[in-house]
Amino acid sequence: MYDIQKIRRDFPALSDRIDGKPNVYLDTAASAQKPQCVIEKICQIYTHTYANVHRGTYALAACITEQYENARQVIASFLHAQSNEIVFTRGATESINLVSSSWGLQNLKSGDVILISEAEHHANLVPWQIISHKTGAQLKIFKIADDGSFLKEEFEKSLTPNVKLVAITAMSNVLGTTFPIKDIVEKAHKIGAKVLVDACQSIVHQKTDVQDLDCDFLCFSGHKLYGPTGIGVLYAKAEILDTMEPYQTGGDMVDKVTYQTTTFAAPPARFEAGTPAAVQAIGLGEAVKYVLNIGLDNIKTHENDLISYFNARAQEFEGLKIIGTAQNKGAVFAFDFKGIHPQDLSFVLSHEGVAIRIGHHCAEPLVNRMGYQSLARASLGLYTSKEDLDLFFAALAKASRFF
Repeated sequence: MYDIQKIRRDFPALSDRIDGKPNVYLDTAASAQKPQCVIEKICQIYTHTYANVHRGTYALAACITEQYENARQVIASFLHAQSNEIVFTRGATESINLVSSSWGLQNLKSGDVILISEAEHHANLVPWQIISHKTGAQLKIFKIADDGSFLKEEFEKSLTPNVKLVAITAMSNVLGTTFPIKDIVEKAHKIGAKVLVDACQSIVHQKTDVQDLDCDFLCFSGHKLYGPTGIGVLYAKAEILDTMEPYQTGGDMVDKVTYQTTTFAAPPARFEAGTPAAVQAIGLGEAVKYVLNIGLDNIKTHENDLISYFNARAQEFEGLKIIGTAQNKGAVFAFDFKGIHPQDLSFVLSHEGVAIRIGHHCAEPLVNRMGYQSLARASLGLYTSKEDLDLFFAALAKASRFF
């Protein structure tokens, strides 16, 4: 049984009051709240076992190094990868920049094509714009449907022999659209293209098996997966990482250094220059264990029930238009409400204790493509309850009367 009230008690922020009202947190797609076990793990390290990793033989250094590498193994198992295929970064943005600046600069040239969808976050668009300018490769964007759905024919039409990389979100952070990653990878590999998957949104809601997907790169951010900020993950196939030059250079990523030359360590150390965010990485490992303890299948069932409930309530609500209505979408709802400016709407909802996101959600071309300059967005997490949604719709009703 999915005990939502017990789960909510694991997240101390959810028991706080906002202007005397319950904290209705509907911005998990931007950044998730943290369970007590993650908070306690971070506090425990800073209080009792903090030191730098990989740099000392004394007890504290050995302890935190072991925990850091154990976190890498936890995340590798979570993705069904090998630990030497897991690179810790500051977030998915840095992970994509790492691939674009290292693999991209080494392998792309004039005449090549980088293929992305209309639904990409800026983090999976801007780096490829820059690399296309540097290498002469063409950045090509394939269309999605007006309801936000993946258009198989548009993808296949765009998948020409000169495509060398497909960079694709697994789930849109604006529309909630889930993309058929396994099929996309299979088709891309048939023409010799590599595939990078932005799993920031999908990783939170469903199982992710990189062996089954057969993707070449996959990235996500820890703070969306109930972990700390400042930590992210890049998965890359070992045989690809072995061929890549380092993205950044400095301490702890070297093999041997002289005043004239440097040789670099084997992956993943080669891509983790400087003092790593070790405490954050360990906190992320704790968050992953927390999620696995609840069970991703259980989380998905709970969220599917919430999605159905949200959609049923929304259909009854006059003036509420959901932007992005693809089948089997995730728990992300961008919406327009009676043409009220999202900033005004958010102001009223905030005073009712309801937290939503507004703006272009770091996906400005997508929001514009859907016909808007700015949108409101409600996004759900494993701790979201039907009571949260009832309070959200009650706040919308109040906003309707106010305006």
